[in-house]
Amino acid sequence: MEEELKCPVCGSLFKDPILLPCSHNVCLACARNITVQTPEGETPVQSRASGSSDYDYLDMDKMSLYSETDSGYGSYTPCQLKSPNGVRVFPPTIPHRHCSLTCPLCHRSVSLDERGLRGFPRNRLLEAIVTRYQQNRSATTTSSSSSTSSSSSSSNAVKCQLCDRNPVDAAVMCEQCDVFYCNACQQRCHPSRGPLAKHRLVPPPNQSAAGGAAGGGQAPPVTARKPATCVDHEAENFSMYCCTCKAPVCMKCLEEGKHAKHDVKPLAVMWKQHKCQISQALNGVSDKAKDAKEFLVQLKNMLQQIQENGVEFEACLVAQCDSLIEALTRQKAKLLTKVTKEKEYKLKVVRDQITHCTMKLRQTTGMMEYCLEVLKENDPSGFLQISDALIKRVTSSQDQWVKGALEPKVGPEFDLTLNTDSLLQTILQLDFCQGKGPSVPAAPLLQLEKCCTRNNSATLAWRVTVPQGSPIEGYILELDDGNGGQYREVYVGKETVCTVDGLHFNSSYNARVKAYNAIGVGPYSKTVVLKTSDVAWFTFDPSSAHRDIVLSNENQTVSCNSYDDRVVLGTAAFSKGVHYWEVSIDRYDNHPDPAFGIARINTMKDMMLGKDDKAWAMYVDNNRSWFMHNNSHTNRAEGGITKGSTVGVLLDLTKHTLTFFINKEQHGPTAFQNLDGVFMPAVSLNRNVQVTLVTGLEVPKNIKQ
Repeated sequence: MEEELKCPVCGSLFKDPILLPCSHNVCLACARNITVQTPEGETPVQSRASGSSDYDYLDMDKMSLYSETDSGYGSYTPCQLKSPNGVRVFPPTIPHRHCSLTCPLCHRSVSLDERGLRGFPRNRLLEAIVTRYQQNRSATTTSSSSSTSSSSSSSNAVKCQLCDRNPVDAAVMCEQCDVFYCNACQQRCHPSRGPLAKHRLVPPPNQSAAGGAAGGGQAPPVTARKPATCVDHEAENFSMYCCTCKAPVCMKCLEEGKHAKHDVKPLAVMWKQHKCQISQALNGVSDKAKDAKEFLVQLKNMLQQIQENGVEFEACLVAQCDSLIEALTRQKAKLLTKVTKEKEYKLKVVRDQITHCTMKLRQTTGMMEYCLEVLKENDPSGFLQISDALIKRVTSSQDQWVKGALEPKVGPEFDLTLNTDSLLQTILQLDFCQGKGPSVPAAPLLQLEKCCTRNNSATLAWRVTVPQGSPIEGYILELDDGNGGQYREVYVGKETVCTVDGLHFNSSYNARVKAYNAIGVGPYSKTVVLKTSDVAWFTFDPSSAHRDIVLSNENQTVSCNSYDDRVVLGTAAFSKGVHYWEVSIDRYDNHPDPAFGIARINTMKDMMLGKDDKAWAMYVDNNRSWFMHNNSHTNRAEGGITKGSTVGVLLDLTKHTLTFFINKEQHGPTAFQNLDGVFMPAVSLNRNVQVTLVTGLEVPKNIKQ
């Protein structure tokens, strides 16, 4: 609030403030200092204060004068109104009828009438607020000084704030700097010259209030303000308010008829009305201030976000550049390998040609030397005896050096050309796509807190981290095979949450996602590893069961409406791992033959399990059991089931075997071997049997082969 209470001319708290027609305030003494004389016959632009636009002065040239004899402030006046010597600043002691005053804030000029500055109303309200503010500040300063001072008699004195050690009592305080100085620090740090010459130095508050403090420590009481009096009738108090002139008036002003046709209302009524208006306006300003505070919090949070995003983006940029360098390094190695192979090939060809040519040259040279020795002989009969054969040898040797035999098979040049101009140009043009049109989407961010697995199903969720210039058309989710193999697409669409079913139990899957738009496909997200359940939890599947099958107990109990055998499958599918589940016999009437085992999803549902080639089962009655596949019955075993019995099924896809248990004991040998593919738990029964499925069990030990 202190800035609201400072004079725009001297920069100090208002002292005897007067209210200008433009609603701005200046000190009375400062008003005297900025009053200027206008040449006779010329009128300042007073029309601006009495009806013309408040902004006409912006179209005129203005000049600011600074006088070395006053407080340092001149006034702004239009250049076409100045005297030949420029605008002059007159001392306040020189009265002149043609004087004007320019507001230092809005630069509106107003002429002074014969009353001079007394024609401006004194702002007693502002004066009271300044007084109250000074008293509160002095009380705060005195209280703070008393709480930290020693018990000596000088404990109430305000100390210099610039002394390094053992601060002494302050001698002055600068109202503009709001700093206390001792004499030495004031001369050294705040000399009364240069730009600091205009600062106002006053005694510290403890000295001005020393008398009051000594008399009991209480601040002097605030003197009640006298009611404001009319400017034209100093003996009359304001009692009415003219809504037309927007000024308070007294009764004599009304009696003289100055406001005869104006809208005049009681002063108290307008006082309350304007207070209400200000309160309502302050509510709106308060809301804006609240919004501004929230906006500042938002900006400060944005600073942190910018820091974090900057670090993340820098890391991403480094990773991208490193990947380019790595790819270039790998390609360089491949190209060097090609060059090495080409070099080795050429060297081998040249070396072989050198060896071959050396051998032929040695043979030819030896034959030539031999022929020369033969030519030296003088025995005609002996010469003719070998000459025919020798001629043939020489001719044959000459034919060996056919055309091309003395030409290199390869050249020293490498017929390999690597054109890097376009790639180099692309690298030099590598830049960010921001502000250069749409681009491919950024890599999505997998939301790890929402990614989970249940049984052999995996649910993944992701989101886009950076706003996209071009709308995203969809996402591509990829999973590997659970063994670190190649990725395959498992979902393509616009959703950001996807559940993948039918995975292997007890397996770890790597998942990644990328986005695409009209421009192209973006980069992959970071990879997340999802591990499926070690054991299976499942129920009977009503969607694939025969229509005569009746399910209850949340699809864990099954019975049948038909006397014929009907098949029902489980909701889980197995292609890997070791799995064990049991079926408890809830009802067993008339010695039927229920069957238990595994099946393909497309097995026949209207006959006993195991009669087609898509099911492997054990059917059992109250005395004995058989294994059956493709209507082939094998391995009859004694021992059956009754009400309360349990039948266990062990599917070991690591050994590709199927084994059965009755009442926790292995029943017969291993039933089936060489099982491969995808299998589902299966049961067949008729209306004489009801069973309940029990899953999530540990695998039995001590299996007999």
